[in-house]
Amino acid sequence: MALSFQDKQAIVAEVEQIAEGAISLVVADYRGLSVGQMTQLRQQAREAQVSLQVVRNTLAKRAFKGTNFECVEDILEGPSIFGFAKNEPSAVARLFRDFIKKNKKFEVKALAVGDQYYDASHLESIASLPTRDEAFSLLAGTLMAPMTKLARTLAEPHTSLARALNAVHESRANQTANAE
Repeated sequence: MALSFQDKQAIVAEVEQIAEGAISLVVADYRGLSVGQMTQLRQQAREAQVSLQVVRNTLAKRAFKGTNFECVEDILEGPSIFGFAKNEPSAVARLFRDFIKKNKKFEVKALAVGDQYYDASHLESIASLPTRDEAFSLLAGTLMAPMTKLARTLAEPHTSLARALNAVHESRANQTANAE
């Protein structure tokens, strides 16, 4: 079915808007997947807060002009599905990596995080990046470590003194008990 010029403009505008709000993109070849498998992928994408788009490559190239994802233009050949992540750079890579484990025909072509292009061999490394919550907890732990160490260092002389006084007290109590 041929698309009218207005339809094409609307598709380009929609994909461009999604691309401008996204922080990462994964492009994959979906040839050989059944409708049921694609439906399953779309459902998993919704749960992972990932936006999936199947768009003609020429329209995608136009939509990516001026965005961080212009770097993937050279690999756009054949049927492509585009996964965009808004919150976590690794969300799409994790989704596609897990989907590939059950669907061997699904093949990642390229990834982009920010304006940095990565080929498909980097899928595992990007997918293993921490989630946003994990990253915040790691940062909080890193920021708290010096303060915790300082608190322990400041408390250690007082703790040592308290242990020494307690030992002297117990020693005298034992001597008094033995003397009676």
